[in-house]
Amino acid sequence: MAGIYIHIPFCKRRCIYCDFFSTTCSEKIPTYVDALCKELDIRKDYADEEIETIYFGGGTPSQLSIDELENIFHHIYNIYKVKEDAEITLEANPDDLTSDYVEQLRRLPVNRLSMGIQTFHEETLRLLHRRHSASQAIEAYHRCREAGFHNISIDLMYGLPGETLDRWENDLRQALELRPEHISAYHLIYEEGTALWKLKEEHQVEEADEDVSLQFFSTLIERLTEAGYQHYEISNFSLPGLHSRHNSSYWLGKKYIGCGPSAHSYNGTSRQWNIASLDAYISNMENGEPCFEVEELDLYTRYNDFIITRIRNALLDCFYNGFTTAVVELNEHIMRKIVSEQLFATEARERWRNKEVYFVPHRTYKEDYFTVRGELEVPLSLPEKTQSLHETTIPCTR
Repeated sequence: MAGIYIHIPFCKRRCIYCDFFSTTCSEKIPTYVDALCKELDIRKDYADEEIETIYFGGGTPSQLSIDELENIFHHIYNIYKVKEDAEITLEANPDDLTSDYVEQLRRLPVNRLSMGIQTFHEETLRLLHRRHSASQAIEAYHRCREAGFHNISIDLMYGLPGETLDRWENDLRQALELRPEHISAYHLIYEEGTALWKLKEEHQVEEADEDVSLQFFSTLIERLTEAGYQHYEISNFSLPGLHSRHNSSYWLGKKYIGCGPSAHSYNGTSRQWNIASLDAYISNMENGEPCFEVEELDLYTRYNDFIITRIRNALLDCFYNGFTTAVVELNEHIMRKIVSEQLFATEARERWRNKEVYFVPHRTYKEDYFTVRGELEVPLSLPEKTQSLHETTIPCTR
């Protein structure tokens, strides 16, 4: 099974922390949708599998009209074989979710909404340049419920400028009152080149220190698990059986097709990513010549990717996942070493659940990292690159 990611790079205005590829040139949306549909046609043989998830991310996908979304769905369903029970997610800003928009959205195949709320603190929403207020977010959520959406995820952020533990507790309390099926909670990252980075450089805002961040993170875990949510991935929580199937496919090594500027794809043996330019993307697609880069993945790279992604989630209890034969063929000694240290897949995961070892998100300027804290020996790569860890920093995927 495979997934499709559709990048919608348009925003009414940019949030001060965002470094994802996006633009405020909304007048280019119609031309972009045409180019996107051409890419969907050109890429139809990339994964060559039935589609089980479709995810509209951004940017702000809810900036598209219902007709534009309908056009994209028409192309997807005409070109690809989509499972009847496919998970189809649309990211949305609360202020876009008007009564009329939500009612029309229900007529499309969308069966899961991901709302970017971030915080219920009004002053912080204004600081971040979010377009909605706390009351608008709550009203939009209830509007979606009343329209018949039964699978809603909300995004929260912590480590925000001036945030206290009481404020974070209040955000969590408000989120739990809504009782969404899924909650994603991310630590704020100060990305170089963003308006937020500039504010920090000018000493107008301060980054949360690591001890405070750990307190926010541990409180997040405690409050949500107490409320019945499963902590199935570093930054993600869901009610039983309602984890994000699309995002989980990234962590579980499934194939996916990424369409749109800067979108990434993976077919099991290589990664590729589209050019991060709206004008160049549209021009190339109009000429039927996609512009992208490709990275072929050798066994070591795929193994390391496997470890990095699996260490983030609690969905998989199998350590080997297809690497057994390949590793044995390379070197029996390697296999014996991995087997002797396979406690990583069982004991380490259990110790995470029991809070004996924490995976702590880091705020860095170029990449997102987390740290493993605890007395634990784990293999992170094939033996010549193996490390014994007591406190180790590992790149994260988002």
